Amino acid sequence: MREALVLVAHGSRDPRHAATVARLRARVAEQRPGLRVEVGFLDFCAPTVGQVLERLAAEGVRDVVAQPLLLTRAFHAKADVPAVLRRAASRLPGLSLVQAEVLGPSPLLTSALERRLYEAGVRPGDRRSTGVVLASAGSSDPEAIAVIAAVAREWRHTGWCAVRPAFASACAPRTEDAVRALRAAGVDRVAVAPYVLAPGRLPDRIAAGAEAAGADVVADVLGPAPEVVDLLLRRFDEAPAVTATAGTTALEMAQ
Repeated sequence: MREALVLVAHGSRDPRHAATVARLRARVAEQRPGLRVEVGFLDFCAPTVGQVLERLAAEGVRDVVAQPLLLTRAFHAKADVPAVLRRAASRLPGLSLVQAEVLGPSPLLTSALERRLYEAGVRPGDRRSTGVVLASAGSSDPEAIAVIAAVAREWRHTGWCAVRPAFASACAPRTEDAVRALRAAGVDRVAVAPYVLAPGRLPDRIAAGAEAAGADVVADVLGPAPEVVDLLLRRFDEAPAVTATAGTTALEMAQ
């Protein structure tokens, strides 16, 4: 195969993180048998993104789409991932590199969130009596925060009693505060939907906050949900066919 999709994951000391990303990679590969799909990590886990790209180049792969496993265009998407890919492009001039868009926002992610809520015990008929806390990892990037707030507003219009954003770090409100605010507003049933892809320290903080505030339902992370797999392949298909070599990179589109 001369073409590959590299899923760029953040990485975590928590082994559940890498295991979940591996399951996601396997599901994507199953859906697109003719496509080589690999995973590279920015930190904590192996292999690194650079190691994966070097191996692919050595094996004759020439075209790579790097797909950040990120839900918003925050610091990692704007700085970390482009920097890693730019360094690789300078070392591997025969490799064409394109950075795909981040995953969110997308209606497919909203569908995946609802899938996880239903799996956790919420019934479709409960929507009008259930308030949802959309709990993300958090960011200091105003653009990313605004995106989460917009996702919550749009999701609210699909029939839920209320949807409020919350964050595990960097900004407020925290998950427990959002749960309590919904209770104070008169919502009897509160569900927490983690807007994260894989387990780790911040998702655990979301779950702990939900439990501390007495949320009725806490959904699982998005992980290898079918909607996430479909979205990854959509982003791959949408990635521009622009060659990135040393000195000229297609990665500037992510700036």
